Amino acid sequence: MAARPPEPAWAPDPNPWASPGWATAPPVPIAPPRSRLWGAVGGVLVIVLAFSLIAATFPHRLDGHALAAPGADTGRAFGDTGSTSDAKPVPELARNPLLAAGITPGPAECALPDLGRAADQLRAYYRALADCLEQSWRPALEKAGEPTLTATVSVTLPEHSACGAAPTENEAVAYYCGGDTTIYAPTDWMLSDAGLNKARHIATIAHEYGHHVQRESGILSAAADKMTSPDEDSPADKEIVRRIELQANCFGSLFLAAVAGSGSISRSLANAAVADYGRANDSDTHGSRAHQLSWAKSGYDGKSTKSCDTWSAAAGEVS
Repeated sequence: MAARPPEPAWAPDPNPWASPGWATAPPVPIAPPRSRLWGAVGGVLVIVLAFSLIAATFPHRLDGHALAAPGADTGRAFGDTGSTSDAKPVPELARNPLLAAGITPGPAECALPDLGRAADQLRAYYRALADCLEQSWRPALEKAGEPTLTATVSVTLPEHSACGAAPTENEAVAYYCGGDTTIYAPTDWMLSDAGLNKARHIATIAHEYGHHVQRESGILSAAADKMTSPDEDSPADKEIVRRIELQANCFGSLFLAAVAGSGSISRSLANAAVADYGRANDSDTHGSRAHQLSWAKSGYDGKSTKSCDTWSAAAGEVS
């Protein structure tokens, strides 16, 4: 797939929630799931392969799959194991302490440096953003009684990591490896996908950090226990992956709601980042374009982790 040229800046709709199409944004085609599955759904593969890793690999919003990391710590799991169906919620996932009422990320001053094309500039930008994400999410995880391991961001792609062999450029834009709690956002991949569009960079890293939050809370591990097939082709397993990926969108936007209007993330930039979650193709592992945006908006508007409970949602809401 040819690389997308950098996108021009655009002014968000003064009433951005008015239309699901976010018509005021430029028509930016999202690569057909260039296996962005590596990110989000990354879990599926991982989930199925060896969940030991679902934490394994999750790239930006669309399709992707995760790498299995033998022996990797997947985080805490809650409840009994069992299978899921298209019609029933997964109760132990819905009852995860992080999804209790009244839990929300806290405010944080995101002092982000200038965004540039050089690897050291991207590294500095992502590290500052990851620090802000950790600062904002820490009180929510602490209130839920969860551990808080630091997530790092790497702009280089290792041949092997705690999650095994790395995906190819055609499979991912960025991905999260729970084995070493690292978000891999290779410079070339990210610039090809986002150019210098700050909203897209922020949306991508916030989504991947959402997978880190899922790992820390035990959600990824509990979801892995629900996988029922040896690959991600099972309709029931794909639904689980969609719930994982849509929740990561919601968690990303939940963070944006907490920091919008302070530091380097203005409200217009936060709105644009939320809108970015709606510029994806329909995906059987990441959900329809409409649902990818609707769950992002749920976090942005709801401002609490309970608003991101994709596990209690009806199957039609995570299609």
